[in-house]
Amino acid sequence: MLFFPHDGPASEAKKRRVAIIGTYTPRKCGIATFTNDLSEQLRIHRPNVETQIYALDDAGENLDYDRVERVVQFDDVEAYRDAANAINDSGVDAVWLQHEYGIFGGENGQMVCDFVDRLAAPVILTCHTVLSEPTDKQKAILEHLVARSSRIMVMSLHSRDLLASVYGAPHDRISVIEHGAPDRPFGRQKQFKETHGLDGRDVMMTFGLIGPGKGLERVIEALPAIAEACPNVLYRIVGATHPKLVARQGESYREGLKARIEELGMSRHVEWDNRFLETDELLDQLEACDVYLTSYGNLQQSTSGTLSYAVALGKAVVSTPYTHATELLANDVGVLIEPNSSDAIAAAVIDLFDDREKLRKLQERAYAKGRETIWPQFARKSANLIEAVCEERPRTARLNVATMRTPDFSGVRGISDATGILQHSIGPIPDRRHGYCLDDNARALMLMNVAEDLAGPTRREHSQRYGSFIQHAWNEELGRFRNFISFDRTWCEDEGSEDSNGRTLWALAQTAEINPQPDIRNWAAELYCRVLPRFDDLGSPRAIAFSMLGACAFLRRDPDHGASLEVLRQGVALLRSILAKSRRPDWTWFEAVLGYDNPRLPQALIEAASTLGDEEALSDGLHTLRWIEQQQTSAKGYFRPIGSESFGREHDYVPFDQQPLEASASIDAHRAAYRITGDEARLNGALKAWNWFFGANDRGVVLADVGLGICRDGITPRGLNENCGAESILAFQLAHYSVLEMLKQQRAKAAGEQFEVINR
Repeated sequence: MLFFPHDGPASEAKKRRVAIIGTYTPRKCGIATFTNDLSEQLRIHRPNVETQIYALDDAGENLDYDRVERVVQFDDVEAYRDAANAINDSGVDAVWLQHEYGIFGGENGQMVCDFVDRLAAPVILTCHTVLSEPTDKQKAILEHLVARSSRIMVMSLHSRDLLASVYGAPHDRISVIEHGAPDRPFGRQKQFKETHGLDGRDVMMTFGLIGPGKGLERVIEALPAIAEACPNVLYRIVGATHPKLVARQGESYREGLKARIEELGMSRHVEWDNRFLETDELLDQLEACDVYLTSYGNLQQSTSGTLSYAVALGKAVVSTPYTHATELLANDVGVLIEPNSSDAIAAAVIDLFDDREKLRKLQERAYAKGRETIWPQFARKSANLIEAVCEERPRTARLNVATMRTPDFSGVRGISDATGILQHSIGPIPDRRHGYCLDDNARALMLMNVAEDLAGPTRREHSQRYGSFIQHAWNEELGRFRNFISFDRTWCEDEGSEDSNGRTLWALAQTAEINPQPDIRNWAAELYCRVLPRFDDLGSPRAIAFSMLGACAFLRRDPDHGASLEVLRQGVALLRSILAKSRRPDWTWFEAVLGYDNPRLPQALIEAASTLGDEEALSDGLHTLRWIEQQQTSAKGYFRPIGSESFGREHDYVPFDQQPLEASASIDAHRAAYRITGDEARLNGALKAWNWFFGANDRGVVLADVGLGICRDGITPRGLNENCGAESILAFQLAHYSVLEMLKQQRAKAAGEQFEVINR
């Protein structure tokens, strides 16, 4: 069934599938716990969201993962590529990336950049660390991730502001979602103290991976003063030593702390639990404490999961003013103390244990604050964030000749002037700084050849305008067309690219074949025949393809034109030769790289085969067209044009930036195949590319406006490129006439009529 898209309402509680990338349990780190919590709480509170875990792994830890889609070796480039391909093939609605410099491979975790470049689905980025003074490398990495992300999640207002001011993240793409926390009853210290053999003790607690920077030394130094004022105090240090520290130094750091405790005579006031606890056991131990301590020296610490847990459980928190603590403990939710001060720690703890009513009220305020971050709230906000990037695909209606509206010509007129058609725009406004180019004026002339709905005088006027540009571009001395000219009509070069010259040959031949004005057809034929002999040395495969398409068009005007026949025969031989040299089992293509206008290569073989009666050329053309169609189809069946970021990558490509030119070329190639074979799969392939303009794409965005006759410049990882340059407008308008012609042929075929197809 063939469809034409238009907007429609979103359905409630639509099923969403999300790939989550990060460290994951049983790995012992805070991000692993967060990744697990995110997936688990969405499963419990938002069952419409299905998560797939891609766990970053360090092979040296020998971990056994459960319920993961794939384990990704953190320092293996190919593992990242395979994971990205698997995610794209799965057709998930979004990818949620957990970022911390230390969890990805390469210098400062730079392997994440190539990984995220390969993701087609919208990316949600959680920044677990946002540095105010990053190194150049760290800044470049996070800026890259920001540029690729549709939405960014941070857990503090400070991180939000840093992202905007230091890394250039747009405020409207940043969401602040505080770290989630469990929902448990308030005030059960006595019950859990009895369970853990702590009855009668005033319990302080610190939890986390043990290592320098946690401020444990300062708490230990404060213990003599605290114990003197509160003889029943017990400081519980819960957590394993950081694995990287163990790998470098063994347990020497922990042993040094124990020695200092012994030296201070505080052994009976300290209890160690040298384990990384699972969440439920951690919560039980938190419930058994009165005061929770986080004495970090690093005041840029933007997130602490255990701090969120402690507040939500109604613990009195004493903390240094690092970012997360400053925000979470504001308004007397906790006690903030100066950093690196044992005296400040001692004074704050003693004050609380001396005034039990004050301690109780502080715990009550913490518990009340925690209701804002408990898991149901966290899951709701997280699901809303997912929904924000999962754009609703437009609903569809049947597409046929009668319902297909012609794009208004004002889109072309608005970016044209007396010289020709301008190259670029800023939004909808033509940008004169970049002047004009031959490529666009050749395309514009081709549009005039097929724009049958355009009034005769307007069509003639613009044919003359774009034809005049081409005429003026010819450099007789060099035997080439110039390409770029500035707004003041000064040529920027003496010779344009081979591709621009090949496209101009095609435009001239097509004009000579089908322009409705006899005198314009004759002008084009004369110039084509005059310049064609100067192009016997083209080497670019696309330039050759363009010249072959031109030769096919001219031979429909003059079947005995020897020079065009020679261009066609040589072009077929050359394209088939480079295809034979380049193809391999997984790469049925003419080159080791994919560039722009890719389908023009099979289109040239298909049209040449029709003109010459060459069955081998037809076979190669159809085969390569099917192959490029497969590469340009997403797991959800949407057209995904090879983007500009793929240019130059050997036997490899990435999803963005997607451009209208590729959709138009795909439609034309399918049209050429449909004209010869009548295969409905070619019609469906063309309509898939046509629907890309209207929202059937990786971002669900509409590029084209039929009423205005304009088209945006493409799709980036973050959505639309809002500019409306000449190439994009012309690609859309030319695509319309190709699709219309295919639908007319389909209608004639269904009626059993002969349908004479003019090659457009």
